Amino acid sequence: MLMPSVFGERLFDDFFDGIRPARELMKMQTPATGIMKTDVKETEGGYELEIDLPGYTKEDIKGEIKDGYLTISATTSKENNEKDEKSGRYIRRERYYGSCSRSFYVGEDVTQEDIKAKFENGILKVCIPKKEAKPQVEEKKFIAIEG
Repeated sequence: MLMPSVFGERLFDDFFDGIRPARELMKMQTPATGIMKTDVKETEGGYELEIDLPGYTKEDIKGEIKDGYLTISATTSKENNEKDEKSGRYIRRERYYGSCSRSFYVGEDVTQEDIKAKFENGILKVCIPKKEAKPQVEEKKFIAIEG
């Protein structure tokens, strides 16, 4: 069932307002919600992207360049299992599987060797150089005149 956009990403936020510890625990254990928050900064030589990827590791992240588009994608899976020591039964079992991706147009002339990336403290920093478009040589086209 689709919910109106009035509820935003967290439908039950108001429900957990009175239960402070549970709400804080819920926020801490939930990795990225699928939205890659990105800051784009223009520098003299290019562009810098800072992409928030909390809950992901370097191995979870991939970057691909194709047809002038840079696509950053991240996929993760986490499991929390807690067993009762005496009975061996599960007290709590939680699983999270998630992925997200974003694409940025960087131009046809930018290659994978031009792009530099670094992942640190849950933030992926990507540096993309500015490439000047090669001016096309204008060809003069003449019309043949018979006579």
